[in-house]
Amino acid sequence: MFRTWSFLFHYSSVLQVGSATPSEPKPSALQRGLTERAGPWWDLPSYRKRWTRQILNEVSFHVSSGEILGILGNSGKTTLLDAIAGRIGHLGTLSGDVFINGQKIKQEQYQDCFSYVLQSDNLLSYLTVEETLTYTAQLALRRHSEEAIRKKVSAVMSELSLTHVGRSVIGGRVFPGISGGERRRVSIACQLLQDPKVILLDEPTTGLDSMTANQIVVLLAELARRDRIVIVTIHQPRSELFRVFSRIAVMSRGELVFCGQPGEMVDFFSQCGYECPEYCNPFDIYVDFTSVDTRSVEREAATFSRMHNITSSYQGSAIYQSMLGKMEQSLRVSNKAAIPFKSKESPSSLVKMGVLFRRTMRNLSRDRMGVLMRLSQNLIYGLFIAFFVVRLDSDVTKGAVQDRIGIIYQAVGASPYTGMLNAVALFTSLRAISDQESQDGLYSKWQMFLAYVFHILPFSIVSVFIFTSFLYWTVGMHPDTMRFLCFSAVVLVPHIIGEWLTVVLLGVVQNPNMINSGVALLNIAGILVGSGFLRSTQQMPEVFQWLSYLTFQKYSCELLIVTEFHELNFTCSNSVIPGACLIAQGSQIIDQGYPGALSRYTLDFVLLYSFLPALLLLGVASFKIRDRLIRH
Repeated sequence: MFRTWSFLFHYSSVLQVGSATPSEPKPSALQRGLTERAGPWWDLPSYRKRWTRQILNEVSFHVSSGEILGILGNSGKTTLLDAIAGRIGHLGTLSGDVFINGQKIKQEQYQDCFSYVLQSDNLLSYLTVEETLTYTAQLALRRHSEEAIRKKVSAVMSELSLTHVGRSVIGGRVFPGISGGERRRVSIACQLLQDPKVILLDEPTTGLDSMTANQIVVLLAELARRDRIVIVTIHQPRSELFRVFSRIAVMSRGELVFCGQPGEMVDFFSQCGYECPEYCNPFDIYVDFTSVDTRSVEREAATFSRMHNITSSYQGSAIYQSMLGKMEQSLRVSNKAAIPFKSKESPSSLVKMGVLFRRTMRNLSRDRMGVLMRLSQNLIYGLFIAFFVVRLDSDVTKGAVQDRIGIIYQAVGASPYTGMLNAVALFTSLRAISDQESQDGLYSKWQMFLAYVFHILPFSIVSVFIFTSFLYWTVGMHPDTMRFLCFSAVVLVPHIIGEWLTVVLLGVVQNPNMINSGVALLNIAGILVGSGFLRSTQQMPEVFQWLSYLTFQKYSCELLIVTEFHELNFTCSNSVIPGACLIAQGSQIIDQGYPGALSRYTLDFVLLYSFLPALLLLGVASFKIRDRLIRH
């Protein structure tokens, strides 16, 4: 059973979670039902059964503007922030209403009201701090000139003490950059560019040393005092921060055990018989008193009973009743203040795509090793082919036909794999960033997809041209410049399709390893059905003949066969296999294996390149699906 939940903000006076209407002064419950399978997938009887786990229950609190609320405890903190920010999505069921300044807001308005800083810092490694903030400002602010954006970025950097590292790169696991605390401040700065009045932060001190964590919380308290509301979940804060928080909430088992001012917290737990010993951190002591120990059944029962008694005492205390009175009073106000939305000056979709394209290009182009590998990996593969083939011969008995078909097979079959490796290596991190920034309302995920696929075009063209230039002339394929250009144009498409198809699938499938396997199997299936190398297309079952028209390998192989074998003459030596001289002209290969391919040459080119816009449309659809899955 799910009870209703409402979340009320009374900006400039009080922020409230829970409801206290004139007709129903009792606060409502915040609950999230998470449906899970009862058993593993291989145990079908138990797998069909489902059970619902309650995450949050009976959560109500308020925070005044200019205050910072610290949420402690061992369970439910992040889910509470997700609920406040409207990011429960399809993972659970949440019922209730949200009010800001006593006014009910709609689901689509959540991202316009709250700024949410996640626990992990998703930033582009090769951009500087100033560049990161500038691109974010360009995505968020429309009616601002370049000079105004520069001043806005400088002001935010100054507010968060980032000016001294403005020209330093963010860095990552591969190479050093700014410190962990500075990275966290950059994530906060990205949110401040839209002038939010309510900032939510999930474990902002995770992974930081105690001094840096202390500095981050003090900085957040200063931000709150500048007419903002800051809600932060925190794990094991230092005792010095006890007086930094305006209000402190303690959660256990998804329930709010206490919420009040630091001084009220000490008095409340003392009245309950749980005093904080001298020289001890009150955060640690009070969290221990309210935690449930699951190491044994007896301990769990005893500690759960203690937590329940403290919760009951809090709900019967004057602190709790005072909060309910303030909530009821804010709902009864006739002249309610306006909802404090973030800055809503987002540019057009075309402008956003331009910003994303420039940002992606600048970030990836600074990865020197990545650029070198992207441009050279096809060439390295070409070296292997040239090493085994050495030089093509015109003698049929010396493999003139077989070697040429083998090179065509490798050129069509291997190119998608290099594209796939590029996408898995580079786009996975961009996808994580687009998931976060799209939920912040900066842009849609499909815009990041288009920016990425357009940025790879010059790299793909240069990489494939280097590969074909070396391979074509080194092994001695048909010596004609126009044929070489056609060969390069055909090989380019499988390479691009391999990368674009991987990115499209990354839009709906989270695991990159599954993408690797899926793209590899699709490529193998396309080669088997469409190339005509393993079995002639005319000898295949009719269903496979029809399926071959859906593979880009069919058109690629036909084009390369015609490009190489048309008007090519062969010889045969005398030392030989009887009947080998039956193949004297390349046109015989075309007529036997690909009848009519010469007349379809232009059409095959058109059909081959039509796969690219089709993949673009499919990619836009897949990322719109991803957007709906994450939001709902």
